[in-house]
Amino acid sequence: MKRGFPVELVYQVFSLLIAFILVHALYVSFIRPQAAAFIEQEMLQMQSDPEYVQQRSFFVVIKDYEQETCFVLMLWAFAILGFKGRMTFRQQGLLDQDLLRLPAELPIGPEDTRDLAGRVQSLPASMQHYLLPRALLTAIERFAATRNVQNVSTAARDICDSEGDRLESELSIIRYIAWAIPSVGFIGTVRGIGDALGQAHRAVEGDITGVTSSLGVAFNSTFIALVISIILMFFIHQLQLMQERLVLDSERYIDHWLIRRLQA
Repeated sequence: MKRGFPVELVYQVFSLLIAFILVHALYVSFIRPQAAAFIEQEMLQMQSDPEYVQQRSFFVVIKDYEQETCFVLMLWAFAILGFKGRMTFRQQGLLDQDLLRLPAELPIGPEDTRDLAGRVQSLPASMQHYLLPRALLTAIERFAATRNVQNVSTAARDICDSEGDRLESELSIIRYIAWAIPSVGFIGTVRGIGDALGQAHRAVEGDITGVTSSLGVAFNSTFIALVISIILMFFIHQLQLMQERLVLDSERYIDHWLIRRLQA
């Protein structure tokens, strides 16, 4: 069987590249300069006023490389979610159409299968691989071959079940990204704590600036990573819910418009 062009794979590669370019450009041109200017201003304020309470800045919280990596992964995951969500939404649109174009309550016999199969196959080529046309065509062909309604129901259910398993497996890349983001945050935590321990001798001498800066890296990276992970998991569950509804609604569509009208 000839395989089609891997559109989704190419989309994922280019979306990762574009996400990296956009985020890195934003960090280099805006975020890190703003963070450096804020830190310098705070240092001057502390030197001029020993009782000055240092303020926090969002740019300082997100300025490190771990946070940048987390934002790149977040945009990449959103791009993949958007692609899969758009495909699911387009498939759900077929559920509102009468693909068989038969009068209501008209019984379907084995002699009608050739005409029904032609109607399903007349759909645009871009829709031929959608779940509903594939399940309908499989059910019609099974009825033409066996003339057994139970076999038709089993074949349609098997197609829907296998599609549900396929959709579930294709979410693995997004789940991997959702797992990788907190891991990157923990890497920042380890790096920050390691730097802080390396400057412990300076803290003993009374200079705790380096230690506090390194601990800030540790806590900020974990904080940003966990927040992004929480947001991303919400959208992952929403996509999964859409896909599960698509499979269940497709089964219901086939049962209502085809199986219950079959007469051997």
